[in-house]
Amino acid sequence: MTDTLPDRLSADPHSPYYNEELLNHGVGIRFKGVEKDNVVEYCISEKWVKVSVGNTVKRDGKPMTMKLNGLVEAYVKENTDEKAK
Repeated sequence: MTDTLPDRLSADPHSPYYNEELLNHGVGIRFKGVEKDNVVEYCISEKWVKVSVGNTVKRDGKPMTMKLNGLVEAYVKENTDEKAK
């Protein structure tokens, strides 16, 4: 697997930007230089992330999200537990 991530990635299995292999490997997001762990979807070129808002769920069962604009950096996380196996 390469360290190159797509311009846009989503954690929603119904999205055309969903990639289970990448998500299982681990993707980290820095938004405006701050590490985020509640990102549901990102787009690097358009400079936005969608983050889940607390434990709030919409009527369709999906988490409530908020779109934030700013510099987005995506990277592949180092998974030392998987390498040890």
